[in-house]
Amino acid sequence: MSQGIEELEQTNPKLAALLQKLDASIERLTQAPEFAKYDKLLGVLDLVRRVLLQSGGCAALEIRAEKIELAGVFAGSDWQTPQILVPSLTSHSLQSADANLLVIEALSEIRLLAVAKNNYRHPLISAEQAHHYLTQVMAINLALLFTPPSEAERETQGRLAQIPRLLFEYLAQRIGYEHVIDQLVDEIWRILQQRPIQVDAVKRMVTQIAICQHNPDIDLGSSGQGAARLVSSLFGTTQACREDPGVDVYKDRLASMDSQALQSEATGFARAMHDTGLVSPYHAVLLRHLLAVDDYLLIEALGLSSTGRDCFMCFRQLIQALIRQVILPATAQGIYGLALMLERGILYQPPVAPALWRQLGLPLCKQAQTRLTLAFGDQVSVNARLLEGVLCILGQPLGVGQGNNPTCQSARALSMWAYNDPDYLLQMLVWAARDDEVVMHFEGQPISSRDCQAGVAGETPIDLDPVSLLLVPHLDRIYAEMGRRCIGREGDPHRWVNPEFHGWWSGRGFRINVDVATGKFQDLDEFIRAFYACYHPYFNGNQPLIHPQPAGIAITDSAARFIGWHAITLLRVALDPEEVMRVYFYNPNNDSGQNWGDGVVVSTAGKGERFGEASLPFAQFTSRLYIFHYDPLESGVLAKVPQDELDEVQGYMQRSWGMDRQPPELVLQAPDQ
Repeated sequence: MSQGIEELEQTNPKLAALLQKLDASIERLTQAPEFAKYDKLLGVLDLVRRVLLQSGGCAALEIRAEKIELAGVFAGSDWQTPQILVPSLTSHSLQSADANLLVIEALSEIRLLAVAKNNYRHPLISAEQAHHYLTQVMAINLALLFTPPSEAERETQGRLAQIPRLLFEYLAQRIGYEHVIDQLVDEIWRILQQRPIQVDAVKRMVTQIAICQHNPDIDLGSSGQGAARLVSSLFGTTQACREDPGVDVYKDRLASMDSQALQSEATGFARAMHDTGLVSPYHAVLLRHLLAVDDYLLIEALGLSSTGRDCFMCFRQLIQALIRQVILPATAQGIYGLALMLERGILYQPPVAPALWRQLGLPLCKQAQTRLTLAFGDQVSVNARLLEGVLCILGQPLGVGQGNNPTCQSARALSMWAYNDPDYLLQMLVWAARDDEVVMHFEGQPISSRDCQAGVAGETPIDLDPVSLLLVPHLDRIYAEMGRRCIGREGDPHRWVNPEFHGWWSGRGFRINVDVATGKFQDLDEFIRAFYACYHPYFNGNQPLIHPQPAGIAITDSAARFIGWHAITLLRVALDPEEVMRVYFYNPNNDSGQNWGDGVVVSTAGKGERFGEASLPFAQFTSRLYIFHYDPLESGVLAKVPQDELDEVQGYMQRSWGMDRQPPELVLQAPDQ
């Protein structure tokens, strides 16, 4: 490799000159006293940026990786401890307009490549760990290998947008595409197990896999075998569209099919849709064709059980109207939402069907039309796009995500309403879409979103599903206003805001284990025993949770360090297949599968979870809980939780987010490591 770099330097004098300056700059950083390192560091990062843009620059930096780290480039940052880095967070750094942040991220990846290739024996991470981390990073950011910078990237990053692409091209050459594709397939299936509403990113990843498979210049070896179902679910689901002929050709083929052939098509699409959660554009063409053919085949194409079939036949005209107006190749994902909505049976609630008829003819205000067009383009009408979102949120209430926005409260409310009170959600949507205003009440007083100050989100969120796109800006402002009206009250404002904001079923009883003024734990033993008494079946008379309840958790990273407060929904408590009592909850943060450190790893599949649920063993969940609601009219007797279980919960707390929150009398001895 060194010989190759020498040849590059000879043919690229600019790179050679930059590397000479870089070596000198690294030496100055190494020798600089602590107080002078920052200025020297900026000089190194600037030269690294220029080297990265040169042909052969990544290879030259890989050779210098150990020297660069020992000079102190990563000192004092998260990158100093590579063993706890999270692959999913690299996307933000690599798309940043901050040149230094982008360069440090790129240097970290190159450093780990040197470790993976055994050219750098790192004291904190093994070659195998580094290789695994890089394959995950490559999988998550695979689009950088195949797509040029978008308009947004060009605007925010300028020429910097080329650095991640040059970096990933080099990583792919050194690691091998076969490792990337296998990791990408695993990542896609992990995400799809959670059944999110927004699957555009997943579809782009599947498209990249298909491109790799058909690119003769890319040798995948034996990798990507598990990708067949993913690719076929979008591009070649059934025999009649196996070679991805295009929707127009497929439409012509349907016209000449007999009932047996149509039955085969319907069954094939339904199976693929329910297997993956992805819907092919060809599926939309089939559904529209079957409208004029046979209700039975429509039901087959939706993959409905007896519950869904009965619901379909009871509301046949409404379903047909929804398919005509909503289901198009560009809005095909609405088919999955429609099928799951019918399976839930919510149309039997008297207000829901009339509310959907109203939604079909709803005129959208100019502001709503502008926002939907900005987010989703004008390939289909804004009404069809919004109705697609309505079907998806009613069918997948636990698939709502907050996007890259601090609006977990609003996302939780939308999910809770879709789950528990779909009529209320549809009414709120009418106000937002038609009037560009939402009015809610706080302790009897109306609050209009038009009159509120800015909410938690600094900018108007845009990376959301269609329903959230219209409602979240209003809900965010109203939620913040409710909080402002609690200023001056003793304690945490969630006590009063959550029941008013989320719904009557939110318990008016409230417990918190942190003193708001000091941030220290308070009444910790009582808090834990009260939560067990309210929600643990062994301590509450085996009473199941009836209505979803808002709760707040302390989020920690993979090193168990406190990150911040987060809103979730308690859904149910039950034994998992291994007879472990688990809390099943909804997390609005787009991907519930997380490592919260100290052995607390959130599960999303395989532990009895339904689509969209996350879960943890009861004690581990309690250790990250800081507020919960309950019915104050229920028995107030605290649970007699065994001391060893209390110690287990408090131990998890002390070793993570509660490390600096323990009053002296509550400090526990950490167990021997």
